[in-house]
Amino acid sequence: MSGPGRMRTMLAELDERAASTPESRDRAVDFFRVAAIGVVVVWHWALSVTHRDDGTLTNPNPVEDVPGGWLLTWVFQVMPLFFIIGGFANLTGWDSVRNRTTPAENRRPLGAAARLFLRKRLSRLLLPTLLFVVVWVVADVAAWLMLDDYDGALAVMPIVFTPLWFLGAYVGVTMLVPVTATLHRRHGPVVAVLLGVAVAAVDLGRFGVDQGWLGALNTALVWLFVHQLGYLWRDGALDAVWRRWACLAGGLLLLVFSTRLDVYPLSMVAIPSEHISHMLPTTAVIGALAVAQLGAATLSAPSLNRWLRRPVPWRVVIGAGGVLLTVFLWHMTAFLLVFLAVEAAGFAPEPEPTAEWWAWRPFWLIAPAAVMVVLLAVFAPVEQRLRRALSLTDG
Repeated sequence: MSGPGRMRTMLAELDERAASTPESRDRAVDFFRVAAIGVVVVWHWALSVTHRDDGTLTNPNPVEDVPGGWLLTWVFQVMPLFFIIGGFANLTGWDSVRNRTTPAENRRPLGAAARLFLRKRLSRLLLPTLLFVVVWVVADVAAWLMLDDYDGALAVMPIVFTPLWFLGAYVGVTMLVPVTATLHRRHGPVVAVLLGVAVAAVDLGRFGVDQGWLGALNTALVWLFVHQLGYLWRDGALDAVWRRWACLAGGLLLLVFSTRLDVYPLSMVAIPSEHISHMLPTTAVIGALAVAQLGAATLSAPSLNRWLRRPVPWRVVIGAGGVLLTVFLWHMTAFLLVFLAVEAAGFAPEPEPTAEWWAWRPFWLIAPAAVMVVLLAVFAPVEQRLRRALSLTDG
């Protein structure tokens, strides 16, 4: 099929999907998922000081060089929001395989439901990731054979792979959905509250009595807690507006209080001058940020849902949502290809956020985006075919 013909087919499919969207769908959830990954991509491409440090590509954040820059991270550290949305979507998927709308005696057994849910969800996440890994292994072996003194991609360009730890954390909470969703159905918000208490207690042990190993435990518990918050949204526990405001206000108060303690940095992203990062090992402060983001998202959802009933924005969200995992997996590869081309042309990107560095920011958005379009043309069909194949096996 020719390029224009393929484009017409894609637009027709997009129109069909948009027209068949159920009235009951919370479109704001889809919007927030796309927006969260969009923020991650823009931050990695244009708002990190990517440069060579003894031959290794590194990308520290310039937050501390911007007056009040730490406050921006309270808005643009969106990974908690992504996990909240993941909880919303995973509970919807779990309810679907459990056939909750049917009488209890006719529902799919718990074990069978767990196997079906995990097969569908993990296939959607891991098969595109496997393709990414295979391509990079082949490229790395080729580089080993052709280049002298090549230390391997993990050593020379780790920035391409570091975002994958988020995917690993998300796979982890997804694997536990049969357990966490079942507990939620039996005990409701109590499960989220207990997880929140556990997160706070573990951080108290980590920093209060100097048990650093507890950081690894909270890296798991915090994301489980954040994911569980998505269950509350999905179940309507936050339908009352006052509860949404309570989440926003309570989360912000916790953020202000905790970041005034000497142990916690103000920034929600890692910066070179701080001895710890909130993200890895993950701290309880990320849980507080998630509560605030849950409040903000649910407060804005009604207005967003009205706006997303318009054809154009909804088509954009649907189209972007269909290639989201591909974008997340390959966006740093797109950036790397541009970076290597710039180096080959004889330029060395600035290692500090100077005036010249800021002047180049538009380039570092446009050029990787152009390469990303090519990568999407190559790899997005895999994600889309997988989605279609899995949709045929629903139920």
